[in-house]
Amino acid sequence: MPFTSRRLRAALLATASVTLVAATLPAPEPLGIGDRLFPHLGNPGYDVLAYDVSLTYTGTNAEPLDAVTTIDARTTAPLERINLDFARGTVRSVEVDGLASDFASAGEDLVVDAPVRLPAGAPVRITVRHTSDPSGDEANGGWVRTADGLAMANQADAAHRVFPGNDHPADKAYFTFRVSAPDDLTVVAGGLLAGKRARAGTTTWTYRTRHPMATELAQVSIGRSAVLRRTGPGGLPVRDVVPAADRAKLEPWLRKTPGQIAWMEKQVGPYPFETYGLLVADTETGFELETQTLSLFERSLFTGTGYPEWYVDSVMVHELAHQWFGNSVSPRSWSDLWLNEGHATWYEALHAEQHAGKPMERRMREAYARSDAWRAAGGPPARPQVPSPDHKISLFRPVVYDGSALVLYALRQEIGQAAFDRLERTWVRVHRDSSATTRQFTALASRIAGRDLTAFFDGWLYGTKTPPMPGHPEWRSGATRTSKAPQSPARAPKPE
Repeated sequence: MPFTSRRLRAALLATASVTLVAATLPAPEPLGIGDRLFPHLGNPGYDVLAYDVSLTYTGTNAEPLDAVTTIDARTTAPLERINLDFARGTVRSVEVDGLASDFASAGEDLVVDAPVRLPAGAPVRITVRHTSDPSGDEANGGWVRTADGLAMANQADAAHRVFPGNDHPADKAYFTFRVSAPDDLTVVAGGLLAGKRARAGTTTWTYRTRHPMATELAQVSIGRSAVLRRTGPGGLPVRDVVPAADRAKLEPWLRKTPGQIAWMEKQVGPYPFETYGLLVADTETGFELETQTLSLFERSLFTGTGYPEWYVDSVMVHELAHQWFGNSVSPRSWSDLWLNEGHATWYEALHAEQHAGKPMERRMREAYARSDAWRAAGGPPARPQVPSPDHKISLFRPVVYDGSALVLYALRQEIGQAAFDRLERTWVRVHRDSSATTRQFTALASRIAGRDLTAFFDGWLYGTKTPPMPGHPEWRSGATRTSKAPQSPARAPKPE
């Protein structure tokens, strides 16, 4: 992509110098794109096209990593100042199109003064030299320290605790990761390996994505890992990243992935990315995470005792389904989260019904019984309550898991199996590699059903009380408190 040359920038700066001297910018302040759940997340005025994130890991996960993040973007409005989401790191310098720029922090924003006023529609390259600190509060996400290194868990608003950017799924971009680490460690990241160079005891690994990605789905793993390779449907490269000492113990689980991909393709169509696999990390997060092309799993899920096979299979299918729902088709706002988690829970439950004899209808009836309580505790599916400021992951409540899968069950009851299947396939095909809204989903459902479903969705997505279930007028939502089941295992407590 062509960028305005330094000579032209210097000329522009010279001709505009009187205006710049006369102008006084207001004090830096954190901005956002108006997300109801995360008011200061994302930034207006530009669209990120690509990230290049370079990290240097010295061998200990207690020290900050030296980093350089380069952002290629295009302005969508005239800008004198560029806000980036960034926290938990030290900024050493910032350049805009090769020119040194003043910067300041405001809340969790890095606020950069452009050397010259940027017109709308202009390409811009922002280079930030900074540190990336893994020693912060892991409960709020970002870097996760493992027994032998690091991994990322950036959902929902934690990518900017690792690198600066436009940290909102409405602005997806291509990624390049360049990670230098000691020779005895293995680095894997989202996308495909694009290069590997060894020098003086350090190896630099380069990975690139072939599809745009939301910042919350970025993944980098550094550790004493084995990379296990196999082939999925249609020749899809499948690579799993596991603690080297556990490769034999984990193999019975890992060999299931190609069959699970084939099953999902039968439900909704071709797998949407260039590769897939599991990152099994020796850490305790309390959840598993659908990072793009390389889903994060706790080691204990596979090595612990007492976990039924169907349960572990369900977790694997849940994160795999997210590659279509949430990753390829990302939420335009965080209130659209039900589209991610409701669909992943739906296919998790459908797989359990078909492969483990766990009836979908029974699970949905139990969910219906608790639905009113879930709505009272967490808000309706498409209007969830704001997460607590000190624990953003509290957004992931039962109402967006089984409570939202229940919406899909009601929709299938309402429009029939054939129309529902056509809707699912059409949704992931039409909106592939983009961000989409609840309104777009409901409009597509109405078009495929051949009738207006506005009243149906108003009740099921936004009502404080659960509407009657089509085809099951006898079902009752009578719970007066939240309870343990049936919640998707992806973020639920694991069974004893």
